[in-house]
Amino acid sequence: MTRLQVTTPEALPEETSADAALRPSRLDEFVGQSQVKASLQIAIDAARARGDTLDHTLFFGPPGLGKTTLAMLMAREMGVQLRTTSGPVLEKAGDLVGLLTSLKAGDMLFIDEIHRMKPALEEFLYSAMEDFRIDVRIGDGPNAQTIPMTLEKFTLIGATTRFGLLTPPMRARFGIVERLGFYPPDDLQRIVTRSAAILGVPVEVEGTAEIARRSRGTPRVANRLLRRVRDYAEVKADGRISGAVANAALGRLNVDEFGLDDMDARILTTIIEKFGGGPVGLGTVAVAVGEDAGTLQDVYEPYLIQQGFLERTQRGRCATALAYRRFGLTPPPGQATIFDA
Repeated sequence: MTRLQVTTPEALPEETSADAALRPSRLDEFVGQSQVKASLQIAIDAARARGDTLDHTLFFGPPGLGKTTLAMLMAREMGVQLRTTSGPVLEKAGDLVGLLTSLKAGDMLFIDEIHRMKPALEEFLYSAMEDFRIDVRIGDGPNAQTIPMTLEKFTLIGATTRFGLLTPPMRARFGIVERLGFYPPDDLQRIVTRSAAILGVPVEVEGTAEIARRSRGTPRVANRLLRRVRDYAEVKADGRISGAVANAALGRLNVDEFGLDDMDARILTTIIEKFGGGPVGLGTVAVAVGEDAGTLQDVYEPYLIQQGFLERTQRGRCATALAYRRFGLTPPPGQATIFDA
């Protein structure tokens, strides 16, 4: 009997319920990331054959690519309980003690944004991950006592968008490390088609293709755009998502044919118009567009760089010639020829 418990949801209730309904229920239903999925399936099959727990697993890559979903599917495949939390909400060692001691043999603990854990808590996890034991300090001052506690053998699943911020000792304690990349349009089209069937939305191939093409290589974005296009189709059309309907709806959402939205356009035009195309520092760009620097680096930059609109150099961010042409501008001679050393 599968025991699955999911705690501490971090999305809005509407988005949480919608996303939960669209998530696959088995690993073989998960679309995309074929190499990651194949590696996980082998590890799961081997662990089940041995009657053992899975190795600690780390997923890294841009947000919205399925790290949380894969953790849930791993727990379902293993028939164990999943407890979830995130690095920013773990304030003290006692928070981890409560989670770790509640786990039964084979259970999984999923920590999202694990790179944002405090260093002291990260070190606290070392012995838990390696030896399945922790030292709990009771009291303060000269009368304080340290009590060793043995844990049930468990699997820690970490997810991060900033792999480089994890310390080497923490990275070394994960037996399975998988990078999730942006999805090609074909995979996104399969995801949109599947989601539309679950939502009961009539959709044409041209409609799914248009949504997939503008989804920034990200399933979460694809499902969000599908819901917004569905709303438009129900109000402004006959409820069916055709290519023309999808194009009109996405135009109203200011999502262009490259998948760039208002913030992407603001970032690029700010670099071009206010800073001569760059190089300009991330913090300066963040202040100029009114957005957090971490959000720019984690959410917007990876896609802009992958699509060739932005370069990250040693001296700062530069708009590429492609970005200039995107806005009908002529790039200056030699623009966007500086690369990281």
